[in-house]
Amino acid sequence: MLKVLTIIEPWATLIAKKKKFIETRSWKTSYRGELYIHASKKKIDMKYPAMDKLLELIPNDEMGYGKIICKCNLVDCVYMDEKFIEEIKKNEQEYLCGGYSEGRYAWVLANIEVLKNPIEAKGNLRIWNHR
Repeated sequence: MLKVLTIIEPWATLIAKKKKFIETRSWKTSYRGELYIHASKKKIDMKYPAMDKLLELIPNDEMGYGKIICKCNLVDCVYMDEKFIEEIKKNEQEYLCGGYSEGRYAWVLANIEVLKNPIEAKGNLRIWNHR
């Protein structure tokens, strides 16, 4: 059984291409371990303020809409306070790739590996099980 997190594009591909190592969420998790990243079928919102800059990080990369595209390890879940956010701002690329504000959570990802054969899947909310 795979533990999976669905993420909207281009953020899922940014993780797969090792441009993003922290997934930001409004909720915390106690789960640690292997986590697969599923790219939502929802199309990219070009009205998002920093979308052009995000897409520049992965030029010409194919989005993984509706597929589990990579696996990683979820190694930490950090509550975002003012000090944490100030530290993240020093890494402009990571800061650009997330929603950093006090009271949210930073899910720290490591050992990211692209799947050679992406897995078609519907997706779901929260962390979900596949097969």
